[in-house]
Amino acid sequence: MTDLFLKVKTHQEQNLPFVLYSKPNKPFIVGLFQDNDHLYTVGNFKERGFVFAPFEGEHIVLFPEEHLKIITEHFQSEALRLSENVFYEMDEKAKSDFEHLVEKGISAINAGHFQKVVLSRKEEIALETFDVETTFKKMLLSYPSAFKYVFYHPKVGMWMGATPEQLLKVKDFDIETVALAGTKVNKGKEHTVWKSKEQEEQQYVTQFILENIKSFVSEEVVSSPYTVEAGNLLHIKTDISAKLNEKSDLGEVLKVLHPTPAVCGYPKLIAKDFILESEGYDREYYAGFLGELNMNFAIGKSECSDLYVNLRCMKIEIASNAAMTKASLYIGCGITKDSDPEKEFLETVNKSMTMKKILN
Repeated sequence: MTDLFLKVKTHQEQNLPFVLYSKPNKPFIVGLFQDNDHLYTVGNFKERGFVFAPFEGEHIVLFPEEHLKIITEHFQSEALRLSENVFYEMDEKAKSDFEHLVEKGISAINAGHFQKVVLSRKEEIALETFDVETTFKKMLLSYPSAFKYVFYHPKVGMWMGATPEQLLKVKDFDIETVALAGTKVNKGKEHTVWKSKEQEEQQYVTQFILENIKSFVSEEVVSSPYTVEAGNLLHIKTDISAKLNEKSDLGEVLKVLHPTPAVCGYPKLIAKDFILESEGYDREYYAGFLGELNMNFAIGKSECSDLYVNLRCMKIEIASNAAMTKASLYIGCGITKDSDPEKEFLETVNKSMTMKKILN
């Protein structure tokens, strides 16, 4: 066991907050270890540290930089068993419930309430055992191009994920974000053809971002849409960059971006109300965001914020009775007027494999 994971074990024994994360295509892990169990929250987005934000609500968890011990460690590939194929037993009730939810969403779209809504479900899996080090290392090996993390706070719980979507990156006055939508099973991106449904869904996200940041930025540059891999899935992605008018606008930009149509819908507020009224469960931190806020890892280096949307994630509940330990997987998909309820359910099944693969 390395120094990093020895520190994780100690913090778990002392019930203290910590987070491990690895950025896309980077060969190292960052460990942040808070020196007390206080639940700090973000006030004005001028704080420095690591943040963990819920889908709904203004109480954003903060690990303040001044209360952190930071350990970085190069990740060495190890001989871990990785499941290429994960068995899925069809849950007919879950299928029926989600298809009815999608039908309700399509009806609302056809009635003119909104153009897109992202609907989700939660799937619980009993775990025989759970080990942070083994599971996190499997995630690193399985999803090199994602933002991988494990987050723990005794007053919040333990969450893990491998998200393909950056919410916002800010360095000095330069900002970067992405519009990511549309989903296919990855059978090779070279010959992938996207239907109008997926293209329209992705265009809503791009349009929303550009409309909502325009009063805070200048010199916008927008790429053409292109196909990207995210584990066993493919998505359509557009890169967006711009110049922030004032550094003080960071909090305002985050408020207008979160939640994006990629996890909520378009128009945002009406779609969000529909989600809160119709899904029937609390998303908690699923479809929120997380990452570095104004952090500075080296003397003389500019502060940088690097935030990701909390997708492909799960909440781990470790009980004293091993039989009660479980993982709650959160999975959703974008619904438009052309959606097919059964296909949307199968999309959530495919997305659930991201986390199931590392739990086996």
